[in-house]
Amino acid sequence: MPKSKLSRRIAQLEDRLGVRLLHRTSRHCTLTEIGQAYYQRCLAMRVEAESAAEVIERNRSEPQGLVRLSCPTALLNSWVGPMLTRYMLKYPRVELFIESTNRRVDLIHEGFDIALRVRFPPLENTDMVMKVLSNSTQCLVGSPAYLERLSSPASPADLNGLPSVHWGGAQREYQWELFGPDGSRALIRHEPRMVTDDLLALRHAVLAGIGIAHLPTVVVREDIAAGRLVELVPGWTPKCGIVHAIFASRRGLLPSVRTLIDFLAEEFSQSDMA
Repeated sequence: MPKSKLSRRIAQLEDRLGVRLLHRTSRHCTLTEIGQAYYQRCLAMRVEAESAAEVIERNRSEPQGLVRLSCPTALLNSWVGPMLTRYMLKYPRVELFIESTNRRVDLIHEGFDIALRVRFPPLENTDMVMKVLSNSTQCLVGSPAYLERLSSPASPADLNGLPSVHWGGAQREYQWELFGPDGSRALIRHEPRMVTDDLLALRHAVLAGIGIAHLPTVVVREDIAAGRLVELVPGWTPKCGIVHAIFASRRGLLPSVRTLIDFLAEEFSQSDMA
């Protein structure tokens, strides 16, 4: 920059600040005391600004830092927990805060980067970005001893009014919607003896013969194979659940958040959850 232009800029700065920053003679310029103090503060600001820019650049180029995630308890215990372990081994500079909860968290107000959810269609409208990760097939099951007392139901109509254990919250009326092989639909009214959002507690109850239950297939697949549970009315199935990730925006997404979402999508695509 030409000396004349630099001199004008400094003079304008002095006018704006209302102080003299330089001692001027015909041959030399030296800093005043206040000028020296001002210069040191400006120098420190420049160093901090450059440091802040470096932080942004590092986070844009390499996954690192803290990611806050919420996940339903059963999904975390059965599937997502091992996936997150593999993710952290792949990206050692990323830290995870995981809240195991069945409640619907508020991403913005609670400061979460990602919320994993399992919902049944139609999915609710949301201002957030949604990425579908997997389907979660469902089934109706009961224990063999329990079904012997009832005589095994042969059609959806035979299930109406049976004691059950219900996955979800309290409702005025409890119904399951089943779909047949020909696209037909049946509504089953049932009477829960237990209502809970904990899938593991629900599984224990149905194994004990408390009632029939609507459960994700992955939760009871081994029980069915071992004969501990029996699938009811074969050919009739409940709606599939949809496992999905919710996050605030694709714009400006940190690499740590983006890579975690992509990693989970890849892991679910290779799983046998559906």
